Amino acid sequence: MNTGELIGHIPSLRRYARALTGDSWAADDLVQDTLERACSKWRLWAVGSDLRAWLFTLMHNLHASGVRQALRRASGLTRVDLEDVGAELAAPDPAQDLALDLQRCLLLLPEDQRAVLLLVSLEDMSYQQVAQITGAPIGTVMSRLSRARTRLQALMETTAHTTPTPRSAHLKRLK
Repeated sequence: MNTGELIGHIPSLRRYARALTGDSWAADDLVQDTLERACSKWRLWAVGSDLRAWLFTLMHNLHASGVRQALRRASGLTRVDLEDVGAELAAPDPAQDLALDLQRCLLLLPEDQRAVLLLVSLEDMSYQQVAQITGAPIGTVMSRLSRARTRLQALMETTAHTTPTPRSAHLKRLK
C-alpha cells in the first residue's frame, strides 16, 4: 500500500466522517480508527482495486459498529425528565441555528439514506462504489438516494418556513 495514496484520501474521509457523525471530534476519531484499521488490515486490500472505496467501506463498517455499541450502552441509561432540568437548559444562539440547518436536517435522515446521499453527492462516488461500501445492491442504493433527497428537501423546506421560537415557549409547550 502506497502511504502517499492513503494520505491523499484523508480529506475526503474526514469530510464524510464529519457528515456522518455531526461532530468534529467524533469525526477525527472515526478517521483515525479507519486509518488504524487500514494499516493493520492492509493485506486484505487487493492491489489494483479501488483504495478509496476500500477505505470508505472500513469507515462505514466502523461507524455502523459504533452506532450499534452506543445503542446498547444507551439502553441501560436512566431517563431524565425535562421538567427537572428545564432551568439548566440554555437557549442556542439564533445565528448558529441558521448555520446548522443543513447539518441538522442531514442528521435527521435515517443512517442508511444519509450515508448513500453523502457518498454520492459529497464524495462524487458511483452507485457501484456506494453499493460496494454499504453492502447494498445498486437498486437499493438508488432507492435510498432518491428517498434521502426527497426527505432532505422536505426537511429543509420545513426548517426554512419555521420561525425560531424562544426556548421558554418550547418549555411551556412541553408542560
